[in-house]
Amino acid sequence: MRNNHFLIPLILLFGFPFALMGQNSQVHDNQTLQSKHLKSERKYAVYLPPGYEDSNRSYPVLYLLHGAGDDQTGWVQFGEVQHIADKAILEGKSTPMIIIMPDARTGRMGYFNHPQGDWNYEDFFFEELIPHVEQKYRTRPTKEFRSVAGLSMGGGGSFMYALKYPDMFSSSCPLSAYIGPSSVDEIRRIVDIENIPQASLEKYVQEYNALTLIENMPDEQKDAVRWYIDCGDDDFLYEGNSLIHIAMKKKEIPHEFRIRDGGHTWSYWRTALPDVLAFVSKGFHR
Repeated sequence: MRNNHFLIPLILLFGFPFALMGQNSQVHDNQTLQSKHLKSERKYAVYLPPGYEDSNRSYPVLYLLHGAGDDQTGWVQFGEVQHIADKAILEGKSTPMIIIMPDARTGRMGYFNHPQGDWNYEDFFFEELIPHVEQKYRTRPTKEFRSVAGLSMGGGGSFMYALKYPDMFSSSCPLSAYIGPSSVDEIRRIVDIENIPQASLEKYVQEYNALTLIENMPDEQKDAVRWYIDCGDDDFLYEGNSLIHIAMKKKEIPHEFRIRDGGHTWSYWRTALPDVLAFVSKGFHR
């Protein structure tokens, strides 16, 4: 009979990552749920950390949002999420977590509700996707163990979701983020809308512009979410992200802000992901 007593002190010495050696993570990139809000079947990808299948423990969840032109497979195929998350967990830089990557390739406004009210992705996300995830997987279904991150269009979703629903997320990590429409004219340029009153569109800009939401943030909300904002110095969205940093500084909202060498590319976002995983993990451990 093999003697495994030597494993016990090694596990105690090196911690949980050592115990995960030999266990495999899993990625399923074609999961589905039926949406009443969107009147269609929606897809998502899920990363299940090493040890998930062999344990009964519950895990924190990171909602990781893709950019325009991609779908739920973007972070899997181009972002190399499985390799990066496995490595971060094994090295002890990230806690084991479930990562949910929803499909927002809708041809509309991505992660926001549509101005015409006929494609409400935001309502789907909060009222259908999150409850579905927390029923299907072994999650820890409270704010403290739920985070959101994303790139470009998904960075915009990360900003708006955490700013509008600070009671839902412990951390938010927008990467190379779209900060939302700055004017009614911008909405008209990027969205096919008809017969919507000017006043309704102006209200929509107020609701989905991150700068406006920050300026109007009540003082008691300043510490509600931990923020990590990252954008390349050659990114075409650099200016908007810099304005967010300045607005947060003026408002005295605690946040981490990174400008690194790079552009609006997957090679940049792959290098950002390990720091995102480490940052949200610290929030999960608070």
